[in-house]
Amino acid sequence: MVRLVLVLGDQLTDRIAALGQADPARDIVVMAEVGAETAYAPHHPKKIAYTFAAMRKFAAALREQGWRVAYARLDDADNTQSIPGELIRRAAETGATEVIATEPGDWRLWSGLRDCPVPVRMVEDTRFVASHADFNAWASGKRALRMEYFYREMRRKTGLLMEGDDPVGGQWNFDADNRGRARPGMVFAPPLRFTPDPVTQEVLDLVAARFAGNFGTLTPFWFATDATQAQAQLDHWLVFGLPGFGAVQDAMLAGEAFLNHAVIGLYLNSGLLDPLDVCHRAQDAYRAGRAPLAAVEGFIRQIIGWREYIRGIHFHAGPGYARQNALGHTRALPAVYWGGPTRMACMAAVVAQTRDEAYAHHIQRLMVTGNFALLAGVDPAQVHDWYLGVYADAHEWVEAPNVIGMSQFADGGLVASKPYVASGAYIHRMSDHCGTCSYKVAQKTGPGACPFNLLYWDFVARHAERFRNNPRMAQIVRGWERMDPARQGVIRADAADILARLDAGGVI
Repeated sequence: MVRLVLVLGDQLTDRIAALGQADPARDIVVMAEVGAETAYAPHHPKKIAYTFAAMRKFAAALREQGWRVAYARLDDADNTQSIPGELIRRAAETGATEVIATEPGDWRLWSGLRDCPVPVRMVEDTRFVASHADFNAWASGKRALRMEYFYREMRRKTGLLMEGDDPVGGQWNFDADNRGRARPGMVFAPPLRFTPDPVTQEVLDLVAARFAGNFGTLTPFWFATDATQAQAQLDHWLVFGLPGFGAVQDAMLAGEAFLNHAVIGLYLNSGLLDPLDVCHRAQDAYRAGRAPLAAVEGFIRQIIGWREYIRGIHFHAGPGYARQNALGHTRALPAVYWGGPTRMACMAAVVAQTRDEAYAHHIQRLMVTGNFALLAGVDPAQVHDWYLGVYADAHEWVEAPNVIGMSQFADGGLVASKPYVASGAYIHRMSDHCGTCSYKVAQKTGPGACPFNLLYWDFVARHAERFRNNPRMAQIVRGWERMDPARQGVIRADAADILARLDAGGVI
């Protein structure tokens, strides 16, 4: 009896679990570009184009391997425009009575497959070091689920950067070595840019016609759209980017979108690159003396530490996680996030880069756009939807815990031990944005004061009771409470003016 094998747009590898349980001699792979998957978040045109082009090329590769592939393009007349609908349609065409599917990474689609009239047998995604059982066993009985200790378990399990039971270099984490400031004139390694081939160009034409109203510029489009191209980017970065990656990985520099970042998150998350293979390649570079330990450790930590941990949190916390709001924030997402005018140089730079590249690195996301949303009290669900839509590497399993937990502290501390809030001093220390800003980063009050300075103390004041006993926030709360009441009043009044202008749609 024929079976259907569902392959989603972020499962583009022949190592995906569902294919491993299928038989190309009798089973049929189902892939589909559907309206439901383009509409659940305000997806960047580059993200949609990348996904569809990579899907089409992967379907062609499967056919070359001998698989039969039933592929629906977005503009096919018979396309039902939903994944369950396409499974029902293909089952009616073929007589299939079962679907094999690798579990999706978002709860919305999980529910759709669970309720599909055609029985769907979901198998766990085996592309990760830690299975659900592994993560739950590690989390069991712990009051706090801190990534650092989970990361050490992943190091032991994989053997990466280990000498027996001990970490290479005598310590687990070299993060203190990776906080340098980038400066103009430094040499960086921007990612390779791939000229669209006919398959990709056909997709670009489709996306230009269908999604012209979405936030983000479609062209120039330069992403890799198959495994060969993605491997070429990895090879390029290992030689030119990895050696200098660590020292300035937290830095921001006007006009430099990529610095020495690998820009492979979208390839890892869609299946074009294998995470463990990437880590072993980085380790090989260290062992061959081509990259320093701090850079390699920091990079590997992002993949087998943070990426694995975040995925574990997503499934451990369950379907309601993305709508948590522990701080009770309700403000609407300001227009600046959609390209509205702003006098804040850092916000303007990160949003413009996001619009043009569908990319921003982790500090830009956490400490600029995320920090501002948290300080301003923006509804975390709206923040979540924005991040999910505008970044090419964003899928719910990786995006929601990063935003709801790490960025917005909306889970009340499951992911982060403290809210990641900072005044303008942090932006000034890690970037050159403040030098061209209309606001003065050293000014604490008044019309010219950096909004981060005012909103930082306003946030502390609003949530003082909650964080009074937090070991990492208590001193900050005490600092606010020791401040002269008159000065407190000025800060709160100036912050209230900023928030009122946000609410009214004014320019900040």
